[in-house]
Amino acid sequence: MKGDRVEVVIDAGGSTRSYEIVATRAGRRVEITQGRGVVEVTEVTRGGTPVRTARFMSNRVLALVEHPAPRGRQSDDLTT
Repeated sequence: MKGDRVEVVIDAGGSTRSYEIVATRAGRRVEITQGRGVVEVTEVTRGGTPVRTARFMSNRVLALVEHPAPRGRQSDDLTT
């Protein structure tokens, strides 16, 4: 959903670097996959087509933080 974002903090040899991957348009989402020593963060369309991908070596990743977009109130939400 537009506004979804993932922040990745990596070890850059004595310092840290932070990268942010954001779903830039309505209907897109950000997906994370891990495997074989690589972490992939991909912005994907509704149909599942990847728009852009960032790859990081998993042994360098210090933090992976997901920030979901604020969702509107649903009709079934409870009110207090």
